[in-house]
Parts: sequence; structure tokens; C-alpha cells
Amino acid sequence: MTTEPRRVRNYIDGKYRDAEDGRTMEVVDPVTGRPYTTAPLSGPADVDAAMAAAAAAFPAWRDATPAERQLALLKIADAFEAHADELLAAECRDTGKPLEMTRQEELAPVLEQLRFFAGAARMLEGKAAGEYMAGLTSFVRREPIGVCAQVTPWNYPFMMAVWKFAPALAAGNTVVLKPSDTTPASTALIAGLMGEILPPGVFNVVCGDRDTGRLMVEHPTPAMVSLTGSVRAGTEVAASASTDLKRVHLELGGKAPCVVFEDADLAAAAEGIRDAGFFNAGQDCTAATRVLVHESVHDAFVEALTEAVREVRTGDPTAPDCSYGPLNSAAHLEKVSGFIERLPAHATVVTGGHRVGDEGFFYAPTLVTGCRQDDEIVQREVFGPVVTVQKFTDEAEAVAHANGVEYGLASSVWTRDHARAMRMSKALDFGCVWLNTHLALVGEMPHGGFKKSGYGKDLSAYGLEDYTRVKHVMTAL
Repeated sequence: MTTEPRRVRNYIDGKYRDAEDGRTMEVVDPVTGRPYTTAPLSGPADVDAAMAAAAAAFPAWRDATPAERQLALLKIADAFEAHADELLAAECRDTGKPLEMTRQEELAPVLEQLRFFAGAARMLEGKAAGEYMAGLTSFVRREPIGVCAQVTPWNYPFMMAVWKFAPALAAGNTVVLKPSDTTPASTALIAGLMGEILPPGVFNVVCGDRDTGRLMVEHPTPAMVSLTGSVRAGTEVAASASTDLKRVHLELGGKAPCVVFEDADLAAAAEGIRDAGFFNAGQDCTAATRVLVHESVHDAFVEALTEAVREVRTGDPTAPDCSYGPLNSAAHLEKVSGFIERLPAHATVVTGGHRVGDEGFFYAPTLVTGCRQDDEIVQREVFGPVVTVQKFTDEAEAVAHANGVEYGLASSVWTRDHARAMRMSKALDFGCVWLNTHLALVGEMPHGGFKKSGYGKDLSAYGLEDYTRVKHVMTAL
């Protein structure tokens, strides 16, 4: 196997394929802003072929024992680890991420999460069998759903692919997965590695654009559609899937508040929020994007956070001091820039607020103070290296402002007061509440949001259960 750029191809029924009609799309290197390879622009024939392969493979994979599925997933993890250099090269070429940082912060956790689901495949739970009616015994079967159509985003292409396929395969489903059109390389690569372990048709990859994704969602074969993406994409998927009552699993946008109280360790909070706000150029739905700080320590905290942010570096991802690489695309660079260009007069850009360089899609680490609750930059997901700061006067106002957005994915609270931390963890309307930390994730704990951040859980036993259906069986004694 080689680390040189290669033409990306679909993977259907155990074989690499071009699009049936030969159409392709360019894949752009975000570091240079120039195309470096092509990928299939798949159409109806390609989606039909992948769905047919997944449907044909489902009965045998469904009937495989949990131990057999576990062994396959463990072998997949081993294969990914053995080919780590090539996977990382593909991932970093598509995303512009620093390679060693990606190895430590993404590859290692992904392998651990994959191995977690291998074990979870053998630990499905349900109610105990019993005689809930005289003369009859009841028990519960937890079964796979069927073919799962899965759509992954461009911010963590490799990681999100694993988050999608690992629980689905562990539960006994088969998969047709579409990576983002801007970052398909690592997903196409892992398909070939998995194809040496799984029976043909169990895992299929179809590359393409939004229209390809729509074809997958509208296709009659999948019993479930899983998407990680924007709120817009989530609402479209939910509406389309509703026409034939497909099950839907959505992990959408976020606008994570970081509530800093007057008794917090301000230096630790500034460092933690800095790291969680600018990792991966802030292109993370759980990124620390909104700082709500008590008015009594506002100025001191802003000073500490400003100093911390000025230590962040973007640029050449191979440079040893690079904190994050480019944004995903020219369109996304324009979107992030637009939020800063439209700032109201009462908001102040303390540092950053501009593009970096004239090649690629780099944007400076940006801190904005003086923000108000109804500002666009507070209410809408920027999905870039931008952190905002607001004041609050008391705990009630902190809760109101934190919850006062349409998203509900992640949040954090920074305080030394245990009772306050417990009150806030209850009051915050987010699927995750971190206390004196932000952004940490483990395979054993669920990840997923409320409100317009979607529904369903990734990771954990809850994530596995989302890819199963429950059947009641009752028998006469």
C-alpha cells in the first residue's frame, strides 16, 4: 500500500468501483486550495447497487453470532492500526490537520472506540424473561434493524465513519455509507481494509454530493438513516425519511456554552476553553464557542483568555508550532468570515478576525467580546476558530443565556462550588455537561444532543441500542 495520493473510488459488494456513468468530482487540498485527486460523483445506479449488496448480505450478517461480529470488529481495529500511516496521510490530506496531533487525538481514541463496540456486540441487554401473565412466559429479543444508510461529515471523516459503522455492524446491520464530498479519501481507504475481513456487501461506501445523499435517504431499501451534519441537512433527512417511516438518527449542530463563575480557576478555565475552542479550527459541533462569564471576573478572565488565544497558531500543518490547519473549503472560509464582517458595533474583535495567508483556507484564532444574547454570532453556529464572550449577573441569568439557543448538544461549567455544579448540570438543556473541562469523550459514555442538535446517541451502549429494534415474544407454558 502507498501513501501517495490516489483516485478515490466507491466500494460496493467487496470491490472498488467507479461511478456507473463515469462522473467524478474534484477533491481539494485545503492547505493549497487546489484539487489533488478525484472521487466518484455517484448517481442512482451506484446507490441501487450498494443498497442491493447490503440487502443481500444482511441475512447472513444478522445471523452471525455476537462473538463472530466482535472478532470481525477487533480485526478491523487491528487493520486500521497496522495501516495507521496511510490512513493518517489520507485523512490529513483531505482535512489539512496536523498529522501527529491527529494520530494522538483522533486515531488513538477511534481505535479504542471501535474495540469498545466489538465488546458491546456481546452485551445486548433487555428485560428479564418472566411470567407477567399467568400461564405465559414473556421475553425480549433485541434485533438488528436491517440496512443502514449513513452520511458522515467533513470535520472528522475517519472518526465519524467509525462512530457510524461500528455500532451498526456490532448490532448485526449492514451499511451503505456516504462520506462528505470534500473528504472522501480515508473512508474509501478503510472500506478496502474492511473488505478483507467482512463478507462482501456488509460495508459499502458510495461517494458523491448532496444529491447522492438524497438518493440514499429516499431509497426504499434502508430501514434506518443516520446523519452527522448541519441542522439544515438534518431537517431535510428527517422530512424525506418520514415518507416511508425510516428510523432516523441525527447528530447535528451545536453552540456550546462555557459558563465561568466567579469562583472558577480562571487560568485553568482560560486554557481549557482555548484548547476546546480552537481544536480542529473550531470545526467541531461540541467546540467551546460561547463563554458566559460572571461580571465580577469578566475583565480578568478576558485578559487571561486573550493571552491564551494569542498562543494559538495556524498555518502550515507540518510546522511544529501549528495548533490547527485550514478550514474545510473556500465556501466555509467565506461563511466564517461573514460572521465577523457582520458583527454589530457593540462587539469587539480582541484578536484575530481575518484570513491568514493568500493560499489555502486558513483563518486566524478569533476572540470576540461585548456580545449580546440576540447577536447572530451568539445564536448561530460559526463552526470555525471563533469564541465569543458575554457577561452574566447571577446563576439564573447564566442558565437562561446558556439555554437560550436552538442547539442542545454540549456545555461546560467552570466552578469550585460542588452544589452549584450539580444545579447547573441539571438546569443546562444539553446532552453533555462537562464540569471544569470541555471536549473530552470516551467510548463508554453517550454523545448526542437535544433540540435542534438532533436525537439518538453515538458511542456507548446507548449508541449500540439505537441500531437495534425490540421484539416481545410470548409463549404459553
